[in-house]
Amino acid sequence: MVKLDRLINVLGGYGARLVCSPRSRSTELRAVALHDPDEQVPGGDEVLLAVGVDEGRAAEVLAETSAVVVVFRLDRIEDDALAIARQRKVAVLLVDPAVSWGQLAGVVYGLVLEGRETEAGRGPTDLFALADALAESVGGPVTIEDHRSGVLAYSQRQETADQARLETILGRRVPEEVRRELSERGVFQHLAESDEPVFVEPSGSRRGRAVVAVRAGKALLGSIWVGTSSPLDAERQAALVQASRTAAAHLLRTRASADLERQVESDLVIGLVEGHSDVATVLSRLGFRGDRFRVVAVQAHNQGEHDSAALLVFELATVGFGWSRPGRSALFANTVYTILPHEDGEAACEWVRALAREMPEGVEVFAGIGGPASPDELVDSRREADESLAVHAAKPTGSPVVVYDDSWHEILLRRLQHVAAGGRTPERGPVAELRRHDQEQGTRLITTLRTWLEVQGDLGAAAARLEIHPNTVRNRMRKVTQVGALDLEDPDTRLALVIALAAEQ
Repeated sequence: MVKLDRLINVLGGYGARLVCSPRSRSTELRAVALHDPDEQVPGGDEVLLAVGVDEGRAAEVLAETSAVVVVFRLDRIEDDALAIARQRKVAVLLVDPAVSWGQLAGVVYGLVLEGRETEAGRGPTDLFALADALAESVGGPVTIEDHRSGVLAYSQRQETADQARLETILGRRVPEEVRRELSERGVFQHLAESDEPVFVEPSGSRRGRAVVAVRAGKALLGSIWVGTSSPLDAERQAALVQASRTAAAHLLRTRASADLERQVESDLVIGLVEGHSDVATVLSRLGFRGDRFRVVAVQAHNQGEHDSAALLVFELATVGFGWSRPGRSALFANTVYTILPHEDGEAACEWVRALAREMPEGVEVFAGIGGPASPDELVDSRREADESLAVHAAKPTGSPVVVYDDSWHEILLRRLQHVAAGGRTPERGPVAELRRHDQEQGTRLITTLRTWLEVQGDLGAAAARLEIHPNTVRNRMRKVTQVGALDLEDPDTRLALVIALAAEQ
């Protein structure tokens, strides 16, 4: 834990002076709060940054708080204010007004929230220390979750945890059946609307839980859950509320840092898949060590809304799901491109399936997986991923992910169809003549020709597919050769007809 002595020494480098120290300098600091005139002045084992408090109001703040230490950005403080601080055992630090609150807050938050460690030796940069500290205060196991019920951190103390909590920690996400039950009981609605803690009654084998929202302004960032068999008393509830404020400050800083990291990663990946980068250097910067890759292209649709769903896919792909993040990703328009460091198509499919399982209900995921590629072939794998994605998007809902290796023939046909749609196929010729004859005479020459080509000229098989007599097929094919002036014995003619008919589908 960070001690008061450490804070005093570090802030001394910023011109801070300790003018009142009624507490032991070995006192532990667990949280940071900003002064807000509209709220009751917080206290406990924390540092209070007296933002906006002038010399005249210092005594009032010190009379109301029970914080360990209050930091003022003032040259001096009145004697009556110091007397109140000594009486209430509050340490007082004065910092040169030339130092901005932004600088001070960054230093203090960094020290208290990111510089301490728990007895287990885990640093709080991922919120584990906050979970440990809260578990000690409230006497129950703690998990800190994001706004999608993904686990961000949990306390070391989990000996009283029930099976659902253990599954949540191991799977890094609240099980779907538990989420459904909590939703039906109105817990998530409460978190969306209120900052007050709520007690969730036990259900079956699951213990009770106290939960509070972690919020920045009106934005819900996540929640903190405490396993408890009964509602928390006032003291433990206050500790839970204070922990939610500490977590909010941490999550905001983490989000800002993650956004910058995502942008850097996205720029590097786009450079690779578009062929604008020094491939070896960029792969090394992204942490890749192998020499075989696949590019995956992913889109998501949420009731017709593509952009917000794409942002959610990008966040999941860059933050990770489960306990690992094998790939590196970029968001380009409404498509997320991920480079995976292996050539196994099934492993890439499983990655997509795992991603889809993490998406909220109602969001549909489409994905295409490019062929295996060396570092210099990533541009090709990206193009194949785009084409595979287009094939997947055209398939019925729930169809398997499209992998280029298995679907190259569908992709080739789509290319031909694009050529046809662009008006680059002959407007006259045998196929056009056969189609015109069908329209004018009510015949089925095109259908018969296509079927005959598909079964490689087998009259019996063609008749079975068309549900007509083989002689009827023979007569129709004779008519095809007459109307189209075709030599069906010529292999090049048959190949050209296959391509022409496929392009028109």
